[in-house]
Amino acid sequence: MLPKACSLSLKAKNMLYTIIKALHIIFMVSYFAGIFYLVRIFVYYKDTDEFAEEKKAILREQYTFMARRLWNIITVPAGVIMAVCGIIMIFLNMGLMKTPWFHLKLTFLVGLAIYHYWCWKKVLQLKQLNGNTLDTANIKLRQANEIATFILFLVVFTVILKYQVIEYWWQLIAGFFVLVVLIMMTVKLVNKNKKNKQ
Repeated sequence: MLPKACSLSLKAKNMLYTIIKALHIIFMVSYFAGIFYLVRIFVYYKDTDEFAEEKKAILREQYTFMARRLWNIITVPAGVIMAVCGIIMIFLNMGLMKTPWFHLKLTFLVGLAIYHYWCWKKVLQLKQLNGNTLDTANIKLRQANEIATFILFLVVFTVILKYQVIEYWWQLIAGFFVLVVLIMMTVKLVNKNKKNKQ
């Protein structure tokens, strides 16, 4: 009777872990959707520098409102639920803390936390600017917009490949840097073409 009860308990624990993992992934998608769009709003806000005063004032007020709503209603709540689910998964499977690939994932998440903090400061700055211009250059905002994409790539590849990440780390890093260079070049090219058309 006891082995059957233990088996049922293990089955229930595995089911709980799977449900928490599914929630973690769902809210990770929601969080990244929020953070991707948030930085685009910063870019759109900065783009208004060249607009006529009346149009600039209207758009900046709208972008500030959108950024605050997006941050408070989608990005932060999704980030909190994603983090809580991640912590629960660690407690349900303490073996994760002994795996090198998981340490690597946590390192990337520290980078995400720093990026999250930068975004939060920009949201506060928009509110304090009261319609004035952002002090960050347009190209810097466009490049910063890609940082979350890089972190998402790193985290997903680390989680999917697991131990292969450790075995083939230099190929993955080389591929990652090629990807970073390509995206940065694309951003610069698009920005240059946009300026030429103006």
